[in-house]
Amino acid sequence: MDTRTIRFLLNGEPVEVSAVAPTTSLLTWLRTHRTLTGTKEGCGEGDCGACTVAVGELAEQGQALRLNTVNACIQFVPALDGKAVFTVEYLRRQAGGQLHPVQQALVACHGSQCGFCTPGFVMSLWHLYNDCTTDGTRPDDLRIRSALTGNLCRCTGYRPIVEAGARMFDLPLLPLDRDRLHGQLQALRRHDTLDYAHGAARFIAPRSLAALAELRSRHPRATLLSGCTDIGLWVNKQFRDVGDLLYLGQVEELREIRQHGAMLSIGAGATLTDAFSALTRSYPELGELWERFASPPVRNAGTLGGNVANGSPIGDSMPALIALGARVVLHSVRGSRSMPLEALYLDYMKKDLAADEIVASIEVPLNDPARRFRTYKLSKRFDSDISAVCAAFSIRLDDAVISAPRIAFGGLAATPKRAARTEAAIDGRRWDEATLALALAALDADYAPLSDMRASAGYRRRAAANLLRRFHLETRPEAALAPRQTRVFAAFGTAP
Repeated sequence: MDTRTIRFLLNGEPVEVSAVAPTTSLLTWLRTHRTLTGTKEGCGEGDCGACTVAVGELAEQGQALRLNTVNACIQFVPALDGKAVFTVEYLRRQAGGQLHPVQQALVACHGSQCGFCTPGFVMSLWHLYNDCTTDGTRPDDLRIRSALTGNLCRCTGYRPIVEAGARMFDLPLLPLDRDRLHGQLQALRRHDTLDYAHGAARFIAPRSLAALAELRSRHPRATLLSGCTDIGLWVNKQFRDVGDLLYLGQVEELREIRQHGAMLSIGAGATLTDAFSALTRSYPELGELWERFASPPVRNAGTLGGNVANGSPIGDSMPALIALGARVVLHSVRGSRSMPLEALYLDYMKKDLAADEIVASIEVPLNDPARRFRTYKLSKRFDSDISAVCAAFSIRLDDAVISAPRIAFGGLAATPKRAARTEAAIDGRRWDEATLALALAALDADYAPLSDMRASAGYRRRAAANLLRRFHLETRPEAALAPRQTRVFAAFGTAP
């Protein structure tokens, strides 16, 4: 197979792509090179969902098929090599010239007003439709709303769109032929490294961890690319030249999630959807954070390792992982090394990461029955928004006495950071009002938050204290308040 040509399925038909820059977005390519203008450009940063498409790919060593929604505006074309892309134009053609049940339901429910966002809603509903016709379920209102959290309607027409999500199952079923798609992708499957170049830029997609490490040692200045949910914004919004790209998305070892002993190992290339699905089996308290972490298209593309390696002070996964005692495994041709996750972050966007190293996996201890764990997120919107404050608390309670406290916040410092003074103030004490008062006093000395567009320093201080108090109310030995339960949905079916 030619290692210099990008090959994928577009609406069921194989296509070959060359002579485009490696950072060309799928959205731009669809609209300008294929005149598939049903996919719209709204924000260019993966926030509005007007450009939503579905992408199918092989998983589990090629034995399984995975179909997910992604934002076309922040997906680089070479990253689609060996995959299948479905746009809104596919629905009409596959229905023999008639509207697909998703589209028929939207018409019947008057689910389109100006129509600009409609194709994105159609594709999110089409993905939900295929999930449900595959597993034989029918979604309720909450699951429909969850599937649509990555789509914004500027005409405020959500009610009829949600109604269409229920109505589409009343029409004759038209499921995707998954067996045929699986066979097509098997025929396209690449076993060698894609080394695509255009002009002075290269896009290299190795297929093993060893090959990736060797390439990283030879190209230490290359940009590591995984889900493109952040780097896509560098290109679209900051117009940055990201240079050569080393793509992690084809390295099977980096996508593995496995349990060994009392530890859950999550490969750095595992999507946020898959990673949180695995984490919530041991820690159902992560349910709300999972549901509120960006949107389904972002979670389906973005990776846990990318979120960790980025190291943003407002990255939502790190406070929870730090509170759970997670460790990060770094890898290079020189070998592997492991450290507590919080030790990775040295200063704002500075990490203890050598030029030839990559984040290989995140290891999380499995649940301890004596552990009390909570995580809370505060943002201006409930869905698909960046945190102003993200908090995570973990303590062991034995006869109401605290041990092994771990408290971490995002949004209060230049890095995701543990509250060392607060932990010391409560360790070994009874979890009562007196200890809470000590914790609140110590917390104020642990952080010096800044004011920015998301929140003022004063708000962050007060919010952090209130979240600590809420944690106490939910975990105190006597008369504990029940935590709010938020239902979450995995890529296939409902998570525990």
